[in-house]
Amino acid sequence: MKRRTFTQALAGSFIAAQTAYAQNTGKTVIAVITNAEGAHLSAYFPALAQAEDVDSVVLSDPSGETIELARKHLGDKLTATYTDPAEMLKKEQAVMALVSLEAAIAPPAINLALDAGCHVMAEKPACLNAEEFAKLTKKANAKKLLLMLALANRLNPESQEAKRIIEEGLIGKIYGMELHLIADQTRLKSKSYHKKWYAQKDRAGGGHLIWLGIHWLDLAMYLTKSKITDVAGFAGNVGGQPLDVEDSAALAIKFDNGSFSTVTSGFYLDKGYHSHIKIWGSDGWLEINRHGGAGKAPLRWYSSKGDKPDIIEYLPPDGPQGYSPFVAACVRAAIGKGEAPLTANDSLQVLKTVYGAYRAAETGQSQHIR
Repeated sequence: MKRRTFTQALAGSFIAAQTAYAQNTGKTVIAVITNAEGAHLSAYFPALAQAEDVDSVVLSDPSGETIELARKHLGDKLTATYTDPAEMLKKEQAVMALVSLEAAIAPPAINLALDAGCHVMAEKPACLNAEEFAKLTKKANAKKLLLMLALANRLNPESQEAKRIIEEGLIGKIYGMELHLIADQTRLKSKSYHKKWYAQKDRAGGGHLIWLGIHWLDLAMYLTKSKITDVAGFAGNVGGQPLDVEDSAALAIKFDNGSFSTVTSGFYLDKGYHSHIKIWGSDGWLEINRHGGAGKAPLRWYSSKGDKPDIIEYLPPDGPQGYSPFVAACVRAAIGKGEAPLTANDSLQVLKTVYGAYRAAETGQSQHIR
């Protein structure tokens, strides 16, 4: 089914969707709304399979191409498949919808799920501009429903430990930050990649910054409990591949706590990732190296407090990381068993930041993020 046809089908089905959550019989049913180009399904399906609180998964895919993958990972947990998400949400008693669609067609699907009374976890960016997502945020908040972008790095062990260190004041008042997240340029040279939705601006909203850099921008706000208020910088295609999305962005940002940060976000490597988040405070510093490589601790920190200041390395405990704990946490929040990993307002704030960065790059003027 073509993107336009799929979008029209979603938009025309809003009235047909009923509030399934109010009729919940006690089973936790998760509805997946996706299509042949849904991102991270090879992570989402196993995550739902492993989530103890998930009793049943129902799937809507107009192409039918993701059904085999879903069955492979979910087994008996996959209880029904549909081609029409409105029909699925009308018949099934889903408490949460996991929406994995390209940015251009995600908003009507999310809107449909919210109208059906479902909490929503959505693949980022889930919109082509912040204004689209602001409308969804307003609806979710009015209905007291969760709307969570898939920013799974929040729950990584090193992120949680860094958050604890900052909250306990061990590095003092935050002075400044440095963020960089670098992935491979190799993928951009593939003709098959050029056809993907995340390589096309009118389908994805942007390139590296909205696809990968967004994770670090969100983490910076999450770890320091501060909001980005201003952004300036540049974005463009420095590698010269035939794409209309940026492969590189360099930003300067200001937070509401008065601190500043620089950001480098780009496709530069032949393989793998280079990344770090460095945060300096009045009494110390910390550094997250999510992709630090073998032998490197994912978190190092130092505090001048205490009798014998020293650099401390944190090694996370064994256990699942990434999307598995994140999806499980979203489900627990949806059924009232725990706190949501992030709110609709959190999701909107980081989207405002990214799209503000794009405007800054286009206009040459810094942008205030309201």
